Amino acid sequence: MSALFGTAVAVEAGKARASRVMLSITVILVAGVAALASGMLFGVASGDEQLLAKLGPLARAGGWAGLVGVVAQITSAGGLLAFGVALSWLFGREFADGTVGGLFALPVRRSTIALAKLTVFLAWAVGVAVLLTTIVAVLGLAFGYGATDAAGTVELVRIPVLVVLTALIAVPAAWVATLGRGLLPGIAATVVLLVLAQVMAVIGVGAWVPVVAPALWAIDPGAVPAASLAIVPSVPLVFGALCALAWSRLQLDR
Repeated sequence: MSALFGTAVAVEAGKARASRVMLSITVILVAGVAALASGMLFGVASGDEQLLAKLGPLARAGGWAGLVGVVAQITSAGGLLAFGVALSWLFGREFADGTVGGLFALPVRRSTIALAKLTVFLAWAVGVAVLLTTIVAVLGLAFGYGATDAAGTVELVRIPVLVVLTALIAVPAAWVATLGRGLLPGIAATVVLLVLAQVMAVIGVGAWVPVVAPALWAIDPGAVPAASLAIVPSVPLVFGALCALAWSRLQLDR
């Protein structure tokens, strides 16, 4: 079983590397976050009153805390959408490209293939987290914040944690893409998750909601109990299991 799983992971990783989709999502996400954060920081420095009002306490924080806070706001929304699209492609492409039929002839269980896809996705998300954190560090140095001290390092650590947690809460998109047999259902599910997260955050009930807690914690760690972050992994565990179950029950005729 472990040998077959390793083979499945290697095959899925090869598919991901061969396609430009994952690379494009990586570039768009990282470059987009960096560009938007830079624009906001320039706006704050210029005294843009509208932007200052929107950012609120983050505009007054300054330094690494302000930079990380701005990046966290952008990443929490943009990251969820990017990861949802990536999962929709990883799972929905088999149906869109008509390659799902060939999976029935393989000696590997389809549930194993689904878990291999999730494993590749998680590994990619960790890589994105490292890359984005590096870019944010360079951006901070470029704005003259100086070398990170202990406090600055703690601030920066929030970025990779947020990215990985955001990737985990996007896993429902894989399940919906499987049930909907295509990319669009998964993307639609991601948009719904994003809207629900925004609504819950606005009405103030998001601290204990797994799809909202990572963003609130990254922006203001003191506002979210550590225990609420501990329940975030329940999302990929539940929906990952549902996804594997759905793949094990796939039929060619429907």
